[in-house]
Amino acid sequence: MALNPQFGIFLDPTAGDPREPFRLAKLADESGLDLLTIQDHPYQPRFYETWTLMTALAMATERIHVSANVGNLPLRPPAMLAKQAATLDVLTGGRVEVGLGAGAFWDAIVAFGGPRRTPAEAYDAFEDALHILRGMWDNSGKAFTYEGSIYKVRGARPGPAPAHRIRIWTGAHGPRMLRLTGRMADGLFISMPYVPPETLPSINAQIDQGAREAGRSPEEIRRGYNLSGVIRPGAGSTSYPTQQGALDGTAAYWADQIVRFYQEYRQDTFIFWGGGDVAGQIELFAREVMPAVKERVGVTVA
Repeated sequence: MALNPQFGIFLDPTAGDPREPFRLAKLADESGLDLLTIQDHPYQPRFYETWTLMTALAMATERIHVSANVGNLPLRPPAMLAKQAATLDVLTGGRVEVGLGAGAFWDAIVAFGGPRRTPAEAYDAFEDALHILRGMWDNSGKAFTYEGSIYKVRGARPGPAPAHRIRIWTGAHGPRMLRLTGRMADGLFISMPYVPPETLPSINAQIDQGAREAGRSPEEIRRGYNLSGVIRPGAGSTSYPTQQGALDGTAAYWADQIVRFYQEYRQDTFIFWGGGDVAGQIELFAREVMPAVKERVGVTVA
């Protein structure tokens, strides 16, 4: 059985008016969206630092969950990331989720003091991190040890414990990472501009294989889809010509596409990644697209 759909936003961390991200976060929170996510590129001079921004926004909202989409592991040691996430989870009453990526822009990572990893090393580091995150959260107040090939934790005493079981999302690409997601993680974030719908069945198959190998139900793993584009006012399911990997149309058109992604491609978490009048776009997504999708897939709309 498919998980009930979730909805969220992809908030741009570009530095500017410091009041703007708070305005957008509060709008998303008050509009009933489930997730507020922020990309994490610490080496990008135009961006605020993601965990600092995410913490500030989490403390300024009341119900929405927050997550990186996705976190830069090479610049964020997993034991400390576990501590950060647990602390913020306690302070927010259980509203933190952890998105994690293995790293990509290695020149920029090295410039910030991080390692340069081969694909094999990046995979090993990522698997280590998943073990350490869950191990630290599950062993609060006890001595925790993990001997990985990249990361090692030797007798650390984690704490405080998170307020809830923190969901781990991966930004995974490639069969091995997708199978690892199925074995050890709770969800996957991928982006429509880079991962078109026709590739989703093969991605799902790799996640399912990993889950079954670990004795898990594939239906436990959430499938997150970052959707870029424009929501236009107007009636009917009208679409407009657009660049590949983006949606451009009325709220009814967006609802049609999301229902298709949910029913045909098993995606269940939809993150809106819009531009232009961002506040107006978030309102259209939350107040018109989200309830239309929920009604059509049989979810009670509050």
